[in-house]
Amino acid sequence: MSRRGENIYRRKDGRWEGRFQKGRRLDGKIKYGSVYGHTYTEVKQKLYPLKVKYASLVLVQGKSAIPFYQWIFKWLDNIQSALKPSTYSGYRYKLEHYILPYLGELSVNEVTANEIQELVNSWTEKQFSPGTIQVIFQLMRRSFDYAVREGLLVSNPCTQVFLPQKRKQKVHALNKQEQKRLEVVARKAPKSQGLPTLLALQTGMRIGEIAALKWHQIDFETNTISVEHTYQRIPFFHSKLQRTKLVYQEAKTNASKRVIPMTKEIRRCLQQKKKNSKTAFVFSSGLLPCEPRLLTYHFHKLIKKAEITGIHFHQLRHTFATRCLEKNYDVVSVSALLGHSSAKMTLDIYADSLIEQRLKIIQSLEK
Repeated sequence: MSRRGENIYRRKDGRWEGRFQKGRRLDGKIKYGSVYGHTYTEVKQKLYPLKVKYASLVLVQGKSAIPFYQWIFKWLDNIQSALKPSTYSGYRYKLEHYILPYLGELSVNEVTANEIQELVNSWTEKQFSPGTIQVIFQLMRRSFDYAVREGLLVSNPCTQVFLPQKRKQKVHALNKQEQKRLEVVARKAPKSQGLPTLLALQTGMRIGEIAALKWHQIDFETNTISVEHTYQRIPFFHSKLQRTKLVYQEAKTNASKRVIPMTKEIRRCLQQKKKNSKTAFVFSSGLLPCEPRLLTYHFHKLIKKAEITGIHFHQLRHTFATRCLEKNYDVVSVSALLGHSSAKMTLDIYADSLIEQRLKIIQSLEK
């Protein structure tokens, strides 16, 4: 038994059920919600405000009643072929840990600017850096942009959300005395265990680039190293047993693919190492590249011997850049050596390293 046009029915268990349209599913079919009561009047009273709410929601926000978790994975699958495995893995990790636990069960058209703003505020309270918040937020924004393009949403709710201002991160480099102590220890390390540290200090290469380095990328005639690939451990989502996997892939951007001249010391060390090498990789574990974690382990042994505390491997790259800028080398060339996309990016990161040049300008003005 039902009342025509009202979608209110008498159930077999004696209760009354009223159904209302929430929007459209991923396959285009109508998604219904239900309310229940012991009388027809009770259900009608419950049903009316919900019909008004969702009719307004469809009109103002769009027709998509797809669960947000389902939609954002559809979007991620859609762009996966254009992403490197490490980038895809990073996106997936951020979605599953920082977004879906809070918004995943809502329908796409139920996610409002208020919900997103509250989530962003919670990240701030948890002391996420503004840069991290920006990255996570952009994942949501891009998925909603896709929903708007597909005609499922009227507008993107992210456009009404305010993000915390991105603070400039101060770069920490080794001072000259610390660098000298570390280089002395690295030169004495057995089995070339100090060579990755020397490479980072004298070329600015990242640890993943050093781990992926092959002999054919080293040209002893021109004294250059061609950076072409990276080797990284990334999260893995297709197995309950294996949580991470190692990925050998092309360098992330065209700027990251670069040619770096070798110092005499690096050339000599690599020539010596090649004499005993039987694999394609400069740093290998069997026939595979050496895991970055092992290179990091050797690095921590070296800094302990050099009596340096509180630094990580990436700071060797910062140290290389800082030494270059301290010697007043032109920023465009330093940017190219680092594999940055622009000289502006280099200036933004290492502006504080140019303090000596600023002092010289002021001193010359005084004269």
